[in-house]
Amino acid sequence: MRISKKTRQGLILLLVLLIAFSLFRVLRPGVSKAPDFPCGSTTETQKQIDVESGETGSEIGNALERAGVIKSSLAFFRAAVADPRAGRIAPGSHILQTHLCAKEALEQLLDSKRISNLLIVNEGAWNSEVKASLYRIGFTKNEVSQGFASTVKPKGFISLEGLLFPAQYSFDTSTSVSEILSMMSQRAIYEMKQAGLYSNSGKFTTAQLLTIASLVQAEGDTKDFSKISQVVRNRLTKGMPLQFDSTVHFIKGSRGSVFLSTESTYLNSPYNTYRHYGLPPGPINNPGSKAMIAAANPQAGPWLFFITVAPGDTRFTDSIDEFNGWKMLYKKNLKAGKFRSPK
Repeated sequence: MRISKKTRQGLILLLVLLIAFSLFRVLRPGVSKAPDFPCGSTTETQKQIDVESGETGSEIGNALERAGVIKSSLAFFRAAVADPRAGRIAPGSHILQTHLCAKEALEQLLDSKRISNLLIVNEGAWNSEVKASLYRIGFTKNEVSQGFASTVKPKGFISLEGLLFPAQYSFDTSTSVSEILSMMSQRAIYEMKQAGLYSNSGKFTTAQLLTIASLVQAEGDTKDFSKISQVVRNRLTKGMPLQFDSTVHFIKGSRGSVFLSTESTYLNSPYNTYRHYGLPPGPINNPGSKAMIAAANPQAGPWLFFITVAPGDTRFTDSIDEFNGWKMLYKKNLKAGKFRSPK
């Protein structure tokens, strides 16, 4: 009797399934009996567990078992396989309690607060603030200074300002500052490409579009990003100075105040958009992906002015008279304390 090709394939598949099922039955008892500490029986002793990029669940489990964090690597492997979040365990130095059950160990590995060398960069952060975070992690001022000096910048960029993409980064203890900055810069380049800053066919270079993104990030809420992007273009087209308070705050390194003194607008710096026409020479912060997208995709409109008259209430107009009216309202709300941060 002749067996068709399709039938042969079906028999082979059935044989594979039977073998896999047999192996599962043989291995399953060992897995189900994997030694594990009772959940809730942890001690106050803590151990540092270094997780390197690309490590497997079994490798992490072995390190946990050797340190006395868990009773057996097999129990951890079983817990990790059953939980899809295990793939998000970040590289770095994790501080874990000992005598944990496998599930508790996994939870502590996923807790970012337990990573001793975790670097968090917020959207709109200045490089000076990134440096301060690196100091807090444990890098010396000399290491940070050398790292910034030696990190290669993409063509067309004058500094790393704007290129340290805002995100959460973790790394093992052997990573240098330069390697960390390169990682962040590569992420920024990827995000810029995704946002269209490299493929934009307008009159702006990629570096200029990133500068616009940084202005957008600093000047408004997400919902207004695309309008602010258009205001930048409209003012540049008409030969008007941008007069953005955010550029002066960047020069001064001042945060936490919406008020800008008249004296501050006379600061002698190429980044001062009150004194100098055109875009600043580079980004004034590290913008996020939404600000990048808005920089490449402005919302069409005639607006030349915008002002936040109250938290969450930003208004746009092409009329100087309407803008001045809103400015009076802003000053009234400022005096009334509407811009104070909640305690």
